[in-house]
Amino acid sequence: MNISIIVEGIKDKQRLNDLLSDDISIYCTFGTPSTSTLENLAERLQFDDVYIFTDNDVSGKRIRGMLREYFPDANHLYTRREYGGVEKTPIEYILVQIEKAGLAEYVKTSPTKPALWSKDEF
Repeated sequence: MNISIIVEGIKDKQRLNDLLSDDISIYCTFGTPSTSTLENLAERLQFDDVYIFTDNDVSGKRIRGMLREYFPDANHLYTRREYGGVEKTPIEYILVQIEKAGLAEYVKTSPTKPALWSKDEF
């Protein structure tokens, strides 16, 4: 089964793309989605295992509620209000949420580990 994560914005998508393998598709609502956007997402993702990861603010909660109507079986990932959105959430916190969601096997690498070499060595 395919795994898809729905986020609000392109910066959220980039943040998750940096952490997750290409086996997971990430879709943006680009803010508050229209009915046609929601219907298109629902059709496209009807056979996917869907995860919703929106900001913990008024608009993020509203978008999460809208998505919940179209994806009642979706899994939910959460960030904290103090982080100011998914794109500003510390990587370590996102990794914890990914692990809680059972998606740890899709993490590319641990972004907190240093590189084994640097370009200056060559």
